[in-house]
Amino acid sequence: MKGKVITSWSLILLLASVLLIAGGALNLSQRAYQKLPPTDGVQWTHNADGIFAERILKGFAGDRAGISPGDKLIAISIDNQTPDEVVSVSDVQIYLETAGVNGSLTYTFQKSYSFADNYYFADLRNIDSVPRWTPSIIFLAMVGLVWLGVGMFVLFKQGSQSPFVLHFAAVCLAAFTFHTYKPVGIGQDFDLAVSLLDDFAFALFVPLFLHFCIRYPVRSTVFDEQRWKTILLYVPAAVVSVWLLFISLLPALFWRTDAAAWLARVDDRYNLTGGTSTFLLYHFVIGVSVGAGFLIWRFWKNHQIVVRQRLKWAMWGTIAAVFPVIIMQTASWFGVQIADNTVATALTTLPLALIPFSFGHSVVRYRLMDVDVVVRRALVYALTTVAIAMMIGAVALGLVFLAVGNNLSTSGITLGAIIAVVAMGAIVMLSEPLKKFLQELADRYFYGERYDLRQGLLDFGKTLSATTGLDPLLNALTERLRQVLDVQKVAIFVEDQRTEAHYRIAKSVGLDEEFVIPADFRTMIRQKSAGKGIVRADEFDLADVEQLNGNGAVVRQELHYFVPCVARGKMVAVIGLGRASDGSLLSSEDLEILKTVSGYVAVAVDNSRLYEEQQQHTDELALLKEFNESIVESVNVGLLAVDEEGRVIRCNSPFEQMTGRDREDVVGKRVEDIFDESFALNLENILGKSRWHLTEIRNAYKMHTFDADGRSLILNVAVAPLRSVSNQHTGAIIVLENVSSRVKLEETLQQSEKLSSIGLLAAGVAHEVNTPLTGVSSYTQMLLGMIPETDPKHALLQKMQRQTDRATNIVGNLLNFSRTGNAEEFTDTDVNRLLNDTLQLLEPQLRKSNVEIVKEYSESIPAITGSGGKLQQVFTNLILNARDAMFQGGTITLRTRADGEDVVIVEVCDTGEGISPENLTKIFDPFFTTKGVGNGTGLGLAVTYGIVQEHAGSIEALSEPNDGTTFRLTFPAAHAGRRRAVS
Repeated sequence: MKGKVITSWSLILLLASVLLIAGGALNLSQRAYQKLPPTDGVQWTHNADGIFAERILKGFAGDRAGISPGDKLIAISIDNQTPDEVVSVSDVQIYLETAGVNGSLTYTFQKSYSFADNYYFADLRNIDSVPRWTPSIIFLAMVGLVWLGVGMFVLFKQGSQSPFVLHFAAVCLAAFTFHTYKPVGIGQDFDLAVSLLDDFAFALFVPLFLHFCIRYPVRSTVFDEQRWKTILLYVPAAVVSVWLLFISLLPALFWRTDAAAWLARVDDRYNLTGGTSTFLLYHFVIGVSVGAGFLIWRFWKNHQIVVRQRLKWAMWGTIAAVFPVIIMQTASWFGVQIADNTVATALTTLPLALIPFSFGHSVVRYRLMDVDVVVRRALVYALTTVAIAMMIGAVALGLVFLAVGNNLSTSGITLGAIIAVVAMGAIVMLSEPLKKFLQELADRYFYGERYDLRQGLLDFGKTLSATTGLDPLLNALTERLRQVLDVQKVAIFVEDQRTEAHYRIAKSVGLDEEFVIPADFRTMIRQKSAGKGIVRADEFDLADVEQLNGNGAVVRQELHYFVPCVARGKMVAVIGLGRASDGSLLSSEDLEILKTVSGYVAVAVDNSRLYEEQQQHTDELALLKEFNESIVESVNVGLLAVDEEGRVIRCNSPFEQMTGRDREDVVGKRVEDIFDESFALNLENILGKSRWHLTEIRNAYKMHTFDADGRSLILNVAVAPLRSVSNQHTGAIIVLENVSSRVKLEETLQQSEKLSSIGLLAAGVAHEVNTPLTGVSSYTQMLLGMIPETDPKHALLQKMQRQTDRATNIVGNLLNFSRTGNAEEFTDTDVNRLLNDTLQLLEPQLRKSNVEIVKEYSESIPAITGSGGKLQQVFTNLILNARDAMFQGGTITLRTRADGEDVVIVEVCDTGEGISPENLTKIFDPFFTTKGVGNGTGLGLAVTYGIVQEHAGSIEALSEPNDGTTFRLTFPAAHAGRRRAVS
């Protein structure tokens, strides 16, 4: 605790805190481990008409038995015995304790809407115990601990002798008590003490808080001088505390007398306990609201900035804390039903923690010694005045003794001494104010309207350093100097190493345009100003005049005073002034003001130049940064800058476009978390043991990964060390080049070369095989004609004929595959018409296969240039393959559309079983087939691929297992091909 002395009140407060903290801990321990009394979950109230249910707790025995608010309790029976009439609310608790937890009772009651002679029975089974922990208990305990923590912190932080601290700590202790202390309802002595302390603290908190709000942060003289007003604040709390003590202790002290029974009956009939609790609640709400009102009133009435700043925290914290409670109570007053749940409890209890936080912050931040400093200074001034007056009075009295001798009486001596001391004291006290007053009158007389300007010049000089721009600073300075000193010519010389004189005129008023600064300007001013701080033109010797004839003479004719402005040992500027407007010289007071202001001007000019240099460096850095960022953003490769731990610190736009990941989602993450596991593993292998502490560039080619949408990417990766200006290793930079299109183009070229080679081979094989095959077929047909059908050899010859035809078909496909087209055969072709012609040829085969054809043709597609027969062969192959992929029938969709004006797209879609990923890359290879033995040659798609390439188009297959296949063909439009031919 601050301070060397622990006051009695602080010691009492600390002892009370220790006892109350121990009691609170015991109370919480009792609630956690003590066996709790039974309850039916019904809040019963007693009025003139009987005992009625006021509130029902959900899930308890009363709620389960069907009791509702407003039901009238008639009788209670135990174990199905004869019901006993209930005459008071306390009887209910007696029956509950007799039955015990998990016991059973039967209530006889009447519904609020029933007739007088209609009775209902409620069987209470498995009677519950009082809830051990509720949201209200937990939240209030938390708020209480906050109050205690803030109060103790302020007490030990500020010290007990600081104003308001003990009072605030007492408020916090009372709040901790009524928030934390909650009786469990077992009726024992400790539980009764907890209940009383809870109510006492709840009642005492209101006057303590209200009294604090009235006094804080400026002591109220009304409440300090008229003590009865302070006592009046505590009267309601004291009365209700005595009443609570009376109704709580009387039954315990006189439990064998009729007084206890009478009090119990009165309590049941008039609900004294409930009424007292209601009074305490309204007492709390009204008191805290009035306290908040005092804070608001003082905030608006007080115009001291410090006071308003401190009150702002306390005021808004109190308003925010009591507002939910006021809203809830107002709603309850008007009969609005508010759900009694955790949210409502939290809204009304947890905001109460804002009060200690706001007041604690305000008290700690408030300079509590400011008022004491003012009082102490006033006391010292008064004592000094009295001491000087007594000394002067003693001297005066001694002179009187010397002049008069012993003719003065004792009373005369005493009266003379008193008069002398008082007179001298008055003279001493009035001498300084009188001197200032007369000085002000004289200055106002001599300076006239310029007096206020002169007074404000020093203040203006002090505020110059707040101006960062050099031009606004010099403009304001020259204008103020002209007004205050009544001069017509003013010039401000600023250091500039680029000029011959090392100074330039940054701002001037009234000077000729031919004004020239002499070359020895710096040396001249430094030498002449070393003694007085100001140089006059007439102080230059003849040698100087000879050196400065011509242009130098112009300087001394226009400017008569030169005031150097020195900062950090450098003469950063010089103020040049001409004579006054009437031709007179400046006074010594004017020169003193100039010397004083010159220091402020020097600092301001130096700061402005430093600011300009810093701003220039900042602009250069910004320009360099913008240039570097432009380079980084304009390259067509993705860039990632990572630190030494592999976390991304920068990335460029091409990386975002390449991977489909936003910059915000990438920066701050590890590189391994951005890419897939396979790519991360390959990257780790590239980095090696050094990880991101590289000393050389590492490269990897054609690494596979995926973008954010799952599309495959093939990247060339380069990782280079990243170093700072001081050549320290700061991480690495990753360069990612997307080569997916290039790899695809390479694969296409390889496929074309492979098909070309296989085509040449197929042509040779077809020609060599075709001749003997024709002979075999002819002789087989001759033998079939010679042998009757009844001969068993006829069937064998038919099989030979079929196989020969199949071989002939294969040879024909080989010839088609190897045959290159002739550009002269190409004509403008309508794709939609060509598809319809193909469907007419295949209609019988498709009908037998139970296949449905869906046409999605675009009517606005342009024609393409091609061979109708070859394109029909392409569509035939694709449609028949789609049919073969659907064993049990399905749907084939033929779709045409235009992509812009120069591209035509044709899609053949089926609903078959699809193609596996491992086969999808092989389907265009010659002799590759997924059909069974004898059902396919493996040349259909290879021939199709060659024809599409021959038409300057492209073909790709999109397929997922069990999700069908789509073949997408892309052809250039006829007019686009003609444009390319012309160009």
